[in-house]
Amino acid sequence: MLLGAWAPVAAAEAAQPPGGDACADRQRIDGPLVDFACLRRAYAQPSERWPAPHVDPGVAWQELAPLPRTPPTPTDNPSTPERIALGRRLFEDPRLSRSGQIACANCHDPQLGWADGRSVSFGHDRQTGRRNAISVATSAWMRTLFWDGRAASLEDQALHPLVDGREMANRSLARAVRRVRRDPAYRAAFATAYGSDRIDAQLIARSLATFQRSLAPRTGRLDRFLAGHADQLDDRQLWGLHLFRTKARCMNCHSGAEMTDHGFHNLGLHFHGRRRHDLGRYEVTGDPADAGKFRTPSLRGVARTAPYMHNGLFPHLLGVVRAYDAGMPAPRPTPAQRDDPTFPRPDPLLRPLDLQREEIEAIVDFLEQV
Repeated sequence: MLLGAWAPVAAAEAAQPPGGDACADRQRIDGPLVDFACLRRAYAQPSERWPAPHVDPGVAWQELAPLPRTPPTPTDNPSTPERIALGRRLFEDPRLSRSGQIACANCHDPQLGWADGRSVSFGHDRQTGRRNAISVATSAWMRTLFWDGRAASLEDQALHPLVDGREMANRSLARAVRRVRRDPAYRAAFATAYGSDRIDAQLIARSLATFQRSLAPRTGRLDRFLAGHADQLDDRQLWGLHLFRTKARCMNCHSGAEMTDHGFHNLGLHFHGRRRHDLGRYEVTGDPADAGKFRTPSLRGVARTAPYMHNGLFPHLLGVVRAYDAGMPAPRPTPAQRDDPTFPRPDPLLRPLDLQREEIEAIVDFLEQV
């Protein structure tokens, strides 16, 4: 339901467009109406004059901004068209797997937002994985990779799936390297890309990383809105943007051009001691404070990458926003778990939001434009 506008503001107020905070004060939903004209004036200003976001003390946030078209690139692995083409070929080649049937592209399909549309992926011998396949569309901008942040670069990340027993299941990297070396076309492609037909695991990783850095989410309505095209968001989508930044408190974790804080949070979805048990970041660091924490994903292109969360628990964005509105689950330890230092503690940023149905729908409508 698209909501109507309030009665016109008083003449004295109307003579001067209200500042961000004054306009924000009039968006409280005690009734069914929102002053869309006021809201549009507030967001027509430069972003530094937008209504202040609702973030907790100590949270380092950045204003939403267009995603740069050129991603950061390491100096020791510069991108060239030849290296991108080679990386794409490797990304799509099932010969990199033990069975010869699974490619990187199986879990990262461009038609599915560079994810795979499954709750959790499956790999070698149809084994079910533990976690949802994260879209690689924004991987070039990420500071850590995987849900648990175990890789610090795309070059580091690229080889993990090749030897993971549930994914491509090579017993060693040498096995995958040998298969690539046997192909004369690959030797020629490596010679063109790197000036030598030498092929090793490091060069395969560099090629895969270079291809992934060439990807980017499609420019959405939000980017065009941020570039000054005010008509790219309709009234409800603009309201959703405002709620995202304010009442819904999303900017605590999803801010900046990448729409992520690059951090790790426990959302209460760890299922400690149960069938879906997964302690996330703790498995990498061994620090009990990291138990149940998972990396904050970018929201860029989020509407095309369902299902959501590290375990693919939510099939739709509507369910995700409703769960945040409820404050997410806060599992309590059983008597046997009370002294367990790895039992995850609730993230202090989570709290019930008391959003109205129309507000939840507006936030979802906005997220579909990012």
